[in-house]
Order: sequence, then C-alpha cells, then structure tokens
Amino acid sequence: MKILVAVKRVVDHNVRIRVRPDGTGVETTGVRMSMNPFCKHAVEAAVQLAEAGHATEVVIVSIGPKPANDVILTALAMGAHRGILVETDQALETLTIAKLLAKVVEEEQPDLVLLGKQAVDDDSNHVGQMLAALTDRPQATFASEIKIAGSDLEVTREVDYGRETIALSLPAIVTADLRLNTPRNAALPMVMKARSKPLAVRAVSEFGVDLTPRLTVEKTTPPPERVAGTSVASATELASLIAADINELEAI
Repeated sequence: MKILVAVKRVVDHNVRIRVRPDGTGVETTGVRMSMNPFCKHAVEAAVQLAEAGHATEVVIVSIGPKPANDVILTALAMGAHRGILVETDQALETLTIAKLLAKVVEEEQPDLVLLGKQAVDDDSNHVGQMLAALTDRPQATFASEIKIAGSDLEVTREVDYGRETIALSLPAIVTADLRLNTPRNAALPMVMKARSKPLAVRAVSEFGVDLTPRLTVEKTTPPPERVAGTSVASATELASLIAADINELEAI
C-alpha cells in the first residue's frame, strides 16, 4: 500500500501569533515555523502503518515556498520514504490547495491519503473534505484510531455522543486528530539520513491549476484583550454579578 501524506508549514504552535500592523495577515517574518501539529500526527500514522508492514511507501507532499522543504525533511526523518514540494511563493486558498493535491494524487495513485484535520494558522478545516470530493474517494475525518481490516480501513472518530467506528474501502482520504498517536522525535542519525532521501521540487505551474484567488481578505484583527476575572465569596454574590451583567446587556 502506498500512503501519501500532505503536510503544511505553519507558525510554530509555541509562538504567540501576532497580526501585522497593517492588518494584512499574521506576521511570519522572523517567526519560528514548523510542521502543522495535526499533519505531524498524520505522518506518524503513516510511518506506523509502514512499520507494521501495511504500507510499502510513504510519500510526503507540501505546497508552499522553498523553506517548506524543512517540514518535508522532518517527515522524512520520522520515517517517510520520499518527498514532493510543490513550490510557490503565492498564498493559496484551500480549494486551490485541494486541487493541486488532487493532481498529485492523480500522478501518485496512493491507496491512502492522510492529512491533518485542520491547520493551526488559519484554523481552516477544508482541504481533506475538498480533496475527497475532487478525487471521488471515501473519507473519514477527525480520526483518533486507524486500523487495516483486510482490504478495508477501520477509522474511529470522536463525535458529540461518543466514538464511532466506520469502515472505508481503499483508496480513501483520512484526516488526523491529535488523539491519533504520539508523534516521534527523530534522532539525529535519522535527521542526517533524511537529507539523502529523494525530494522532488515541482513548480506549481506544472499542474495546470488556476491559482486566481476567489476570496478577498479585507482585514485581519487580533482578538480583544481578555478581561481579568473576579473572585466572589459566595454563590449569592455571583448571582448578583450575573444579574447586573444581564441588566447592563439588556440596557444596551
């Protein structure tokens, strides 16, 4: 089985996000970048399936500027076999990303495509679902467990009323939740070995996808500052405060 894993380079999740002074987006200059955490769980799942003998090849694909090579190298150090960078400096919408991934899927013909369920920089949660529609493959989102069951896939996912397990026929699309596994930290020898693994750099123009944006972001603003909490001595005092807030809101 061949597994294709899509990974995204984002602002490191330990960095406090700052909005550019002119409101054109999130500040990325001089900011530490890393692999989207959800994508890292997808890579770990693919490597574990390979180690268990269910997959013969794990291919990593990322779409973005040249520095996105570093997240591909991270995935190769974790145990993936080769990487593909679809290079572009242009900011792309999620539908365009899905269309480019569909082209890669068409070329690579993987049995399973794994993605993170969402990106932590823009909090979007679209690409996996769009890719499933574009490639006409069954999908399972928010996976917290993946099992191979013969020629099918069993995916457990958390839902509002608990957990549900669904069966998918391969080839399929699955998006990973944080509960899926614990991603490994690659040892230094694996990091060095990753640099010798194949990494193809493809120009985005090779795929013939229209990159014209369809949406306009008018302005990005930071969330309002949080107001400090208030300690109360009793439930009666708390009720009085809540009643006062309600009266104030009704007056508005």
